Amino acid sequence: MMKNESIEPFFATLRAANPQPASELEYTNVFELLAAVLLSAQATDAGVNKATRRLFPIANTPAKMLALGVEGVTEYIKTIGLYRNKAKNLVETCRILVEQHGGEVPRSREALEALPGVGRKTANVVLNVAFGEPTFAVDTHVFRVGNRTGLAPGKTPYDVELKLLDRVPDPYRVDAHHWLILHGRYVCQARKPLCPQCAVARWCEFEPKTRA
Repeated sequence: MMKNESIEPFFATLRAANPQPASELEYTNVFELLAAVLLSAQATDAGVNKATRRLFPIANTPAKMLALGVEGVTEYIKTIGLYRNKAKNLVETCRILVEQHGGEVPRSREALEALPGVGRKTANVVLNVAFGEPTFAVDTHVFRVGNRTGLAPGKTPYDVELKLLDRVPDPYRVDAHHWLILHGRYVCQARKPLCPQCAVARWCEFEPKTRA
């Protein structure tokens, strides 16, 4: 477990390197964010962005996406993994948004998680990125960094999320999951973490650290 006194400098260092972290998914409104995150399951952000650059100019609201229908959406996203199921979920989500929420993305976790294809991680991303709530979306990167560094060890994503909620200091909570995702994606990589290049290695409990 990472020492309590190490957590503050750990996040302070990540913040100093990237004061305003942001999602690498491309979007211009809350609905586009929800759709992009829904499409990103088991897919790369780059792959999702490539598809949505064509899709969103045509359908950037739930009503427009619903009008495209499953087959129409499928044509735009078939380069993304699991695209058939994602197209069905996205269109049904749009139907619920139009019929039950006036075409707006709801701000409550319960309403978000009731949408097809939207689980806890997706709901956390929307609540955090769109609405500024201090939630933690635990993807594979956050799960790995939380366990490897000792910051938030846990056997499941939910375990890691609860540890993060307990251990991350208030000033860092809103942006913390972005820092952890980016750190896992570019530095604390799965096969060979880049420990010699890591700015927060001194507070990390991972052993043995890799060498140059």
